[in-house]
Amino acid sequence: MPLRLSRTLIHGIFTVSLPLTTLAQDLPLTLREAVAHAQERAPTLRGADAAARAADAGVEVAGLRPNPTLSIEAENVLGTGRYSGFGGADRTVSLAVPLELGGKRQARINVAQAERAAAGIGLTAARADLTQRVTEAFVRLAAAQRRQDIARSALEWAERAAHAAQERVRTGKASPIEEQRAQVLKLGADTRFGKAVRALALAHADLTQLTGDAALAISASWFDTVAPVESASAGQPPLSVAAAQAQLAIANARVDAARRDRMPDVTITAGTRRYGDSPDKAAVLSLSIPLPLFNSGSGALVRAKAQADQANAEGDAAAIEAQQALAHAVADVVDARAVAQTAAGPALTAAQEAARIARLGYAEGKFPQLEMIEAERSLAETREAALEALTDYHLAQVRLARLQGSIQPIYKD
Repeated sequence: MPLRLSRTLIHGIFTVSLPLTTLAQDLPLTLREAVAHAQERAPTLRGADAAARAADAGVEVAGLRPNPTLSIEAENVLGTGRYSGFGGADRTVSLAVPLELGGKRQARINVAQAERAAAGIGLTAARADLTQRVTEAFVRLAAAQRRQDIARSALEWAERAAHAAQERVRTGKASPIEEQRAQVLKLGADTRFGKAVRALALAHADLTQLTGDAALAISASWFDTVAPVESASAGQPPLSVAAAQAQLAIANARVDAARRDRMPDVTITAGTRRYGDSPDKAAVLSLSIPLPLFNSGSGALVRAKAQADQANAEGDAAAIEAQQALAHAVADVVDARAVAQTAAGPALTAAQEAARIARLGYAEGKFPQLEMIEAERSLAETREAALEALTDYHLAQVRLARLQGSIQPIYKD
């Protein structure tokens, strides 16, 4: 979707064009605002939050004691003679209270608390994933804006070069081949500009899909800045390791619960009994305990221990994988920073100076057209390389921040 542009702001080595209506009505969208808007509407966060709330309720349920059972019995009824109705019935009212032995309730609570901790890590991971997606979309939109500016500058130059070539041919200072060559360059520049405009519209749509904010202008003054690489924090483990550790804690808690479940519970029953038409009453007391003849709970304990061994192995694998991924991410940031510093620094300065000299020389008739075209082509390629290097650097920073578990924007506007 073509954008109506009427004002240009300069940011470092690139220009960012902003619509006049947006400047008049709304401030540019910052990365912090984009992340906040996405967190307010993301379905993944709603699902992770629901899972965390379910885990909270699970802790409450796990702490509840078994319900007592009220029993009302009538014996010697619907028979013959004096037992033909209910008048001669023996009536018993009793209350049975199960007693959990062996610390089952606390073991059940421990499992639920471990599940709640895992749900909390899952919510944090969902926030970190969303922050990564929004930041990557924001970086790509900032790069698309700058790529459109590069393409516009190239198109404007090609139009001026075509006009100059036309004038030189008209005055007999150049051959028609020079004019045709300039027209070919203009057509190529126009094609690249159209592609850049479409890419910008797509990048804007991607960010809008995540944030729900249709603002066309963004604030990304940090895009042209290459900051020193900070060392990885050793305070907390990566989220993947934390999630594996949480699963191991759940498995260990389930082992303990399975071990305690092997101890049978006791049910105590107390009540009163009335005998037929007699006013006599008597207490009823009973104690019941299940006999573990067919299911002693050993199978469940073996399964729980095997699952704990599996969780332990997966935790070790996650730690190794996270350590490798973090090392590679740091190396990627260092490499991308070095490339960006070179591409957006000395190389770009040299290409700009060469193009400036070639333009002046061509305008004064000192340099041939091919030399100017080569200088302009080199400048366009260098600007594109600088943009790609900066984009790769920021995306590498985003991936590193995700591995470190960051849920906050990595850049402050």
